[in-house]
Amino acid sequence: MQQQKAEKRSEPTEMNENRELYMDALYIMFYGGVTMMAVVACIYLLFRRANAIAPEVKSPLRLRRWVGAFFALMAVGHVWWLLLSYYNILGDLWMSTAVAVTLDCLTLVPVMLAMQLAMLQDRRRPLWPLAVAMVPVTVILGVVIALRDEGILSWLRVYFLLSGIAFTLYMVYAVRQYGQWLRDNYADLEHKELWQSLIAIFVCLLVMSFYMSGSTVAGFDYIVQINDTMLLALLLWRVETLQTLDAVAAQPVVAAEEPHAAPSPSFLSNIGQLLEQHCEATQLYLHHDISLVQLAEAIGTNRSYLSQHFSRNGTTYNAYINGLRIQHFVNLYHEAVATQRPFTAQQLAHECGFHSYSTFSAAFKQRMGQNVTTWMREASD
Repeated sequence: MQQQKAEKRSEPTEMNENRELYMDALYIMFYGGVTMMAVVACIYLLFRRANAIAPEVKSPLRLRRWVGAFFALMAVGHVWWLLLSYYNILGDLWMSTAVAVTLDCLTLVPVMLAMQLAMLQDRRRPLWPLAVAMVPVTVILGVVIALRDEGILSWLRVYFLLSGIAFTLYMVYAVRQYGQWLRDNYADLEHKELWQSLIAIFVCLLVMSFYMSGSTVAGFDYIVQINDTMLLALLLWRVETLQTLDAVAAQPVVAAEEPHAAPSPSFLSNIGQLLEQHCEATQLYLHHDISLVQLAEAIGTNRSYLSQHFSRNGTTYNAYINGLRIQHFVNLYHEAVATQRPFTAQQLAHECGFHSYSTFSAAFKQRMGQNVTTWMREASD
């Protein structure tokens, strides 16, 4: 009887052990799957130039390399965490975890920040501040390992929190400035704007917050891997859908005349007339993705003088070109109605130089104060 009771008492223990083994196996499979996704994504970004998500977009090579490096470190990081913390190859679990945390902080974190800066293509921002910012991290982690004092890690958490807030605020400011730079230099903003990249920053910070918190909530390890998967998908989408601006600027536009080598300040007063003669009269604005540099070359001046002209008139290059395109759309619409030619708004928008209807629709509403459908209905009455 006592033997039967003992056997019954042992059954739940065996079931719990089997369940733990099953859960460990399930987690290792998930963990390994995320690692393999990072490896495949790294190889894809580093060795394939054409995009699978957006074939019509050519991604910035510098960004592909930084994100590829981040994916490589993510995969390697999964390996060293598995060996150091899960299998405890150093024979000291505390020291193994401390080494794994140190490796992550000194590799993944700076590369994560660098790839965010690589999305901004107006200029190459220096990366030395990132190296300087990692000095306190190195010192704190060195003290933690030397003294085996986990309490010092609270200082590291505070430092990461403040640094993360500061970097996020900087990126918000930089993205806003970048948007203004785009409007000053490009007629088409599709596949160029970066406000979506703030989502990538948020996910990065979410991963880091889970990581640094060392939470003991149920499923914490799974949450971290789910966040890694989200980050993989988000960064792949961001790289694949961001147009390299070098490729856009390299597209040829036939110039109306040879550009002046060194225009004088008095030349500024003639730019409006040159725009009427060589851009508006020739309908140069109908070129897809025409940039400020290309237009400056076409009318015989330089980028700086043309930019000053738009600024002095209280507008941007983007507003100027899209204003001409929308007026062209209005003319085409009235012409098509008068001649009873079949048409669609999408077709007319493309003829006016817009790559996509969504871009045209947003520009039209901003310019005309109402959406295209409402305007067409009122214009036909």
